[in-house]
This record gives sequence, structure tokens and C-alpha cells, in this order.
Amino acid sequence: MATNFDFLKSTDKNLFEIISEAEKLYRDEYFEQCMAQTRRFGENICKDVLGDRRTSEETFDDMLATLKDKSKGNPQEKEFLDDLYFLKRNGNKSVHGGKVEKDGIKALECLQRAFEVAISYSVYKNGPSDKLLRSQYDTELLVTGKKNKSLAQRYNEEKIHSQKINKTRKLSEKSNQKSVSKKPLKNIKNNHKKYEKKSKLSAFGLVMIIAFTISITTIAFLLLTIIRP
Repeated sequence: MATNFDFLKSTDKNLFEIISEAEKLYRDEYFEQCMAQTRRFGENICKDVLGDRRTSEETFDDMLATLKDKSKGNPQEKEFLDDLYFLKRNGNKSVHGGKVEKDGIKALECLQRAFEVAISYSVYKNGPSDKLLRSQYDTELLVTGKKNKSLAQRYNEEKIHSQKINKTRKLSEKSNQKSVSKKPLKNIKNNHKKYEKKSKLSAFGLVMIIAFTISITTIAFLLLTIIRP
């Protein structure tokens, strides 16, 4: 399963396994144990960075104090030390706390701080990398074990989805236009038939009127002829 700390594999496998276990504990909702594991991770990194400068320091506090004394005070070192202090402080609370807090938000922050520590450590060991320095902690990867899609991938998927919607819409509009165009044609044909039928009836009525008029005129003429001596 992929983790946010895969870049540590080639640098220090032991550190990678420690922090990978912390992510696993988080996924299983063992938040207290997760924070304790991130503290262990920070302590091992502090010990490694201190290296030959370590003398009588035994505890995490002692090593952090020495590392702070020997730092040059630049922003990167200050941030690195702040993150280590955060991991130590919250890890101690999770171990020595009187009750189980089950604080998922605090555990997530510990993982995020550990991620920043891991990046600083990797830069310290291997030199800077643009890709690594641009990296951000992926909570979706933490929960699902699957890498989050890049902005370019999401853009292309959205583009394809929009094209499909537009194509469906155009086909629907074209189908509606065809149905609308057929209706007037049908109406015209029906109206034409009605007009033809009506015209035939009107012509027939006219012929009957003329025939009736002729018949009346003929009958009247015959009557007049018979009556006159």
C-alpha cells in the first residue's frame, strides 16, 4: 500500500517502516498509538541528525536541546526543531495521558508534522529536490492508500465529462427539433385535406342550388302555361 513517506524508502528503510506503521495505526483509528509512533519517528531522526555531535544525551529532550544549541538559527532549522518539539510533546501526552482521548485531528497533525520533518531530513541527507519540496501531505492517500489524482488528471477527466454532457445535450436538441418540424408538416397536410373536403362540399351545394332554382322556374312556367287559356 502506498504511503506519504515512500520517498524515505531509499534514504532510511527503518525510519520509513516506523512512520508507515504510524499511518496504519491512524487508518485503524488507534490515534493515541499513532501519536506515540510519530514521537518515536521524530526521536530517531533527531538522533541521526545529531550524529557525532551527540555525547551524553540519552533522552529526546536532551538531544533536542543539543540540536537547538548547535543550530544556526535559520528559518528551516527553526521549523524543523519546532516540528520535532511538537511530535515529542504530543507523543508524551498520548503515552502518559490518564485517559484515551481518541483525538483524530491531533493525530493527523502529528502525521503532517512528521511529513515536514521527513522532507527536511531527506534534504539534509540527499540534497534539495524540487519535486520533494513541492510535496504536500495527502490525507486521501492516508485514508485510502491510493494516491490523489494530480490537477492535470482531474482537469482532463472533467474535460471529457463536459464533452460527453455537451454531446448528449446536442443530440437531445437535434431530436427535439426534428419532432417539432414534423408536427407543422402534419398539420399542413391535415388542413389541406380539410380544405379540399370543404371545397368539395361547397361545390356540391352550389350545384344543388342551381338545379333547384332551374326546377322551380320550370315548374312555375308550366303552371302558368296550363292556367292561361
